[in-house]
Amino acid sequence: MDHSTVIMKTLLFLMFTIHLGLADNSTLHHVCNAVTPRTDFSECTAAVLVDGKWIKNITANDPLLDYKKTTQIQQRIQEIFKDNEATGMGPFIQAQGVHTVQVMYGCELQDNGTKRGYMQYSYDGEDYISLNLNTHTWTAANDKAENTKQKWDSDVVYSVGQTNYLENTCIEWLQKYAERKVSPEVTLLQKDSSSPVVCHAKGFFPREVKISWKKNGKDLNENMELTETLPNHDGTFQKRSILTVSPEELDKNEYTCVVHHSGLEKDLVLRMADRRVLNTGRRNLTLKGKKCCKSLHSKLLNCTHH
Repeated sequence: MDHSTVIMKTLLFLMFTIHLGLADNSTLHHVCNAVTPRTDFSECTAAVLVDGKWIKNITANDPLLDYKKTTQIQQRIQEIFKDNEATGMGPFIQAQGVHTVQVMYGCELQDNGTKRGYMQYSYDGEDYISLNLNTHTWTAANDKAENTKQKWDSDVVYSVGQTNYLENTCIEWLQKYAERKVSPEVTLLQKDSSSPVVCHAKGFFPREVKISWKKNGKDLNENMELTETLPNHDGTFQKRSILTVSPEELDKNEYTCVVHHSGLEKDLVLRMADRRVLNTGRRNLTLKGKKCCKSLHSKLLNCTHH
C-alpha cells in the first residue's frame, strides 16, 4: 500500500468517526496525517472539517471561510506538526516499515452553549498523547509516549497558546461559519405533463427553510407532500415539496411555489410557467394569463416571458 493510500484511508476513517460521534453539535476539526518512511516527513496531508464536512468544499464561494484562510489553517497544521516532530516524533523515523502519525485538534459548541476543545496525537491508529486544557500538560496514552510527554510538558508557552486557540479562536471561527447564509437555488420540475410538480430548493444554509404552495394567491394545504431536509456533500442542504394535481387543475388555476429562507431578501416565488418538464419535447407554459405551447426545438410563438 502506497503512502497516499494510507493517508486517504486514515482521513476517511477520521471523518467518519468525527461525524458519528459529534453529529448533534457544531464542530470545527483540523486533521493532519504524515507517513514514514519519507524524506519530507515533517510535511503532512492536512484537512479541515466543519460539522464533519471538508472545509474546502464548504468555502469554495464563502466570504467568511474562503480558500485563502483554509490554506493558512493547513499551513498552521503543518507548522504544529513540525514543532512536535522536533520535540518528540523523531524516534518514529527509525521504525521499520510504513507508519502513520496523526494529529487532530479542534473544538465543538453544543446547543446549550457548552464549549470544548481538544488536541491529540495517535500513532498507527492508536492513541498516543493528548493535551489537557485545564492543566496545560500532556497525557500519555501508553508507556511509549512518556518520553514525548516529558519533552512537551516543558514547553508551557506552546501548550497555553494551543489552549487559547482551542477555547477561543476556534470557537470564533465556528460561530462565524454558523452565522453564514447561503440562499437556495429553486427549480420547478415535472416528469411529464400528468406527473406531480416538484419544487426543489438546494444549496442553502442554514438548514431552516419553508416551502409552501399557493392556489390563485391563497395558501394551499392539501395535495402536497413535504420531504425531509437533506444534507449536501458541501455542507449545504436541499428540500423538496411535491404538488399532486391533475393537468386540468394546473390549466384552470394559478399555482405558485413560495420559498422562505434567511438567505433571501424576500420570498422566492416560482410560477408554473417556470417549471421544466423532463420527459417530453414540448412543455405547457402559462404566461401573462395566456396558454401557449413551446417546442424545445423551435421558437416560442405569440408568447413572451414576464
